[in-house]
Amino acid sequence: MVTGDANYIKKFNRDIILQKIIEHGFISRADLSKITGLNKATISVQVTDLLAEELIYETEQEHTTIGRRPILLSLNPKAGYVLGVDLDYKQIQYTLADLLGNPVMTDMINLETDNYEEIIQLLIQQIKNYQMKCPESRYGLVNIVIGIHGTINKDTNSILFVPKYQWSNKQIKNDLQKDIKIPIVIENNANLSTYAERVFYHYNCDNLITLMISSGIGAGIMIDGKLQRGYHGYAGEFGHMIIAPEGEQCPCGNKGCWELYSSESILIKKIEEDQQRSISYEDIQQLIDDQHQKTLNHFNHFINFLSIGINNIINIFNPDIFVLTSKLLSIYPDSVNEIEEKLQSSVSQYGKIVLSNLDNHSCVMGACAVAIQNFLDVPELILTPPEI
Repeated sequence: MVTGDANYIKKFNRDIILQKIIEHGFISRADLSKITGLNKATISVQVTDLLAEELIYETEQEHTTIGRRPILLSLNPKAGYVLGVDLDYKQIQYTLADLLGNPVMTDMINLETDNYEEIIQLLIQQIKNYQMKCPESRYGLVNIVIGIHGTINKDTNSILFVPKYQWSNKQIKNDLQKDIKIPIVIENNANLSTYAERVFYHYNCDNLITLMISSGIGAGIMIDGKLQRGYHGYAGEFGHMIIAPEGEQCPCGNKGCWELYSSESILIKKIEEDQQRSISYEDIQQLIDDQHQKTLNHFNHFINFLSIGINNIINIFNPDIFVLTSKLLSIYPDSVNEIEEKLQSSVSQYGKIVLSNLDNHSCVMGACAVAIQNFLDVPELILTPPEI
């Protein structure tokens, strides 16, 4: 039983009711009472308030039996909108979504600069554009979450370090909120991807690791249902785990970092050197289909080094589900099987390794999910996978 002052109890009841409405999609007042253990009078008062706020709506269920048709409650997805941002190296991905996480608009903007101040101004301009483009609704654009490919302070307000940009100690939230008055949260991109996997696909998994393989390598770590950030917020920076002592020089200052051998950008660079041209994912897919031997050799080298790091992570965390988020792995046949064949240690234990269904949208979709949860203020969120 929850005890406390009246306002606390009222808010607690509201959060649980709203959470269950989202989770079930359509649910009656009577079923809400059964599931939450709250009496019908409490349910009625809370539902009346939520209807007045336009956060939920009522529909009559169709049925063929005699009698009154039951009234079902649902979240109103168009009461407001959220913006997820993936600030990667040389490009920014934006997704505007409704309150059920359904994408409304998605854009990819290429960057011609790595200057922090210039990128901040571009972010401000783009956010304002989305604010103007936002469909008409009760609350408009309600929350913004930005994924950073680097380390974030535990207060999720500032950047500690972004290796690709060489940004250190940037007060990014404050710099944005000088011009943007909508609530903003800054989070590590891998943490957001892990949150997306939990909310959209693996909501019964409490021990989950998501490995982001893109311009670098980062991981989101969830243990006992909680994201692990570490003391300073550095947890999950596995791309800078040293796997080749005295190896190649990394921008972080060390030598032989994992992402110098197993990031997508490194693999693409090697294939481009062979092809002597810029290539797209479609080009790489064609090379694979054509059984181009040099390309296959590069993939084999890539997967060998990738498996070494995955083995280390499994030994440390013993995850239930290990999600790999990589466009290149998704187009390479049997990539997961090849990785698992290289994990021969009798010590390494895990539940299963899977490829992400969200592909390179996992960060922005995780950002949207965090933004929805922040706005609705519910303790837990379960959403239907988006159509991307």
